Order: sequence, then C-alpha cells, then structure tokens
Amino acid sequence: MVDIASRKVTSVGIGAHMRMVHTEDPKKKLLAEIGNVPDEVVMFTRILVAVYRRPEKTKGGIILTDRANEEDVWQGKVGLVIKKGPLAYKDDEVNKFYGHEVEEGDWVWFRPSDGMACQVNGVPCRIFKEDGIIGRINHPDEVW
Repeated sequence: MVDIASRKVTSVGIGAHMRMVHTEDPKKKLLAEIGNVPDEVVMFTRILVAVYRRPEKTKGGIILTDRANEEDVWQGKVGLVIKKGPLAYKDDEVNKFYGHEVEEGDWVWFRPSDGMACQVNGVPCRIFKEDGIIGRINHPDEVW
C-alpha cells in the first residue's frame, strides 16, 4: 500500500507484508559480502544490483527453508544498487528521466526477468537497463 499523503510505501506485493528478523543491517551485510567492485565492471547505461536474500526468520516467527532463501536468488524482486554505468539516467534525444534516478546504496525493486543474472565476488546480482528498475524503497522488506 502507498500512503499518498506521506508518499511512504508500507508494502508492495502479493499476500501479507513479510517483515524479517535481521541480526545485522541488510545493507551493511550485502556491501561486506560483495566487497570492492571496480567502476569498469558496469559500463554505459547499465546498473548492477545485488539481490536481497531474506534472513531465515520472519518477525511472526516463521522459519524459511534453505530452498526459500535460494529462490530469492532467482525470483527476488529487491536489491541494493552497487554500481551505475557512467551514462545511466542521462537524458538524450530518446530517453527522458525527468530527474528520476537511483544512486549506489539505494534499495530498489524490479521484475527479476528484466535483469541479467550474474555473480559478482560470489554475490548473486542482476544487471539492468535504467528502465528495468521499478523504483526506490526504504527497506528491503517493503516489497515481497
């Protein structure tokens, strides 16, 4: 649901809102796992996003299986922007972004099939064109 007055997303997706128990900050965890990624890894208008994998336990006490966690790699809709190509979100004669863009360190959501799956430093990632990113979110548990 989107609270229009505050422009805050409370949850997006099918079914109940799924808040997870995090023993560490998910952004810090993903950044530590992926380590250093040179700028040259992402060229042109592409965006490198590390896929968010949910922890094993929900705040409601449900324990997710290893299979459910592995499925996040293939069907997960949320990730952390790691790198942007130098031409990402630059207006040209064909594409107009009207000031909308994402920055490194932003949580974003997307349709998994819009990105090319890959691994960077052993971390599941996806490479997107700018229009493959649906939007920014405040926390990875907001979309499920």
